[in-house]
Amino acid sequence: MGYAVQWVRSLAFSVQMYAMMPLMALVFLPAAVFSRKAVYAYIKTYARYVRWTLGWMTGLKTEVRGEVPTDEVLIAAKHQSFLDVVIIVSVAWNPRFIIKQELHRMPIFHFFGTRMGNVPVNRGKRGKAITKMMEDVESGKNLRGQLVIYPQGTRIPPGVRAPYKIGTALLYEQTGLDCVPAATNVGVFWPKRGVYRKPGLAVVEFLPRIPAGKPKDEFMAELENAIETASDRLLEEAGFKPKADETL
Repeated sequence: MGYAVQWVRSLAFSVQMYAMMPLMALVFLPAAVFSRKAVYAYIKTYARYVRWTLGWMTGLKTEVRGEVPTDEVLIAAKHQSFLDVVIIVSVAWNPRFIIKQELHRMPIFHFFGTRMGNVPVNRGKRGKAITKMMEDVESGKNLRGQLVIYPQGTRIPPGVRAPYKIGTALLYEQTGLDCVPAATNVGVFWPKRGVYRKPGLAVVEFLPRIPAGKPKDEFMAELENAIETASDRLLEEAGFKPKADETL
């Protein structure tokens, strides 16, 4: 299949995907006003719909590997594009996310994200942002579910190295929860920006959990090694060949 045909298929997928987001939201909105279960019914239905249409419209299949946690844990995930968010949402138990504040300003994300218990972070304020994040996590501690954080703080393209931020260790210590790392290769097929979706198999893999209570430095070293090693393996499996290590 030629690039142009695949690009058109990718565009058609993207248009209907974004169109369905508010349409589905309207269907679930009345119940979501009163029920957090309806909020999760919406986001899970939407996420599974995206995975389904992505497969038959573009030839990009998705797969979840490893043991999906079903208890209250901290999920620390590699973030390469919107697709890894979609995959995690489709299988996780009541996930709520540490998200950038810009997303929280969008009406759909604001309403449903607030009902989920998402924690918006102003990344430009650094130290103040971490303090506010921890306060917001504490205020939502009675919300049952799993807290999802991206240790590198943003989407990182395949083959690019970026530091793991201390906020993950602080939340690990604050919540007293086990941490489940998650690796991915989705950026090979669905890039950080752009329309084109490459056919193949995009994977999110849940890795063995890191028990609560480890010293912060030890925890961060173990977390980074687990995620980066597994993500590199998945990238290689997807046929990704880095030109050279880049650093953000």
